[in-house]
Amino acid sequence: MDLLDHLRRMARNNLWSNDRLYRAVLQLEPDDFEAERTSFFPSIKATLNHILAVDHLYLDFLEEGGVGAAAHDDFVPFDEPQALFAAQVGADRRLIAFCDHLSADDLDRRVITDRREDGKIPERIGDLLAHLFVHDIHHRGQVHAMLSGTSMKPPQLDEFFLAYDLKLRQAEVERLELGNQAKTTS
Repeated sequence: MDLLDHLRRMARNNLWSNDRLYRAVLQLEPDDFEAERTSFFPSIKATLNHILAVDHLYLDFLEEGGVGAAAHDDFVPFDEPQALFAAQVGADRRLIAFCDHLSADDLDRRVITDRREDGKIPERIGDLLAHLFVHDIHHRGQVHAMLSGTSMKPPQLDEFFLAYDLKLRQAEVERLELGNQAKTTS
């Protein structure tokens, strides 16, 4: 497996992990979604909105959309988990499409990131993608831990890459239309 294949698999894992996490979140009582909790952000709602806001920022950088820091700064948080989930699916699918259209040479290509206070900084696409995946995993882990303080059991989020795990996620992967990619690269 090469780095480009790995990043494409990570984009698919992002969609799958978010799908699993949101399916648990959607079963929460509204008070549990908004309840103050101990974490970097004060609630499940705030953490999931942060993940999406950063996804929008990095997608703008990667796609060279020109919105820059405003993609994050002007983000309007979602109040309802269903609408937030739908928006996250849209961002996840954009990320998959972006990764699928990359070439190996694109990974070293630099795009401009607008960091407002620090100015415009050229970053390699491969580095931006690696950072985005780590960021999302980090904050999904926080939501996962916060779910432990609710009546909803946190879902398993690490059954995506191994052939051994395929039987545990087959239906989800096929529902998300990741079946062929996951089967051939697992």
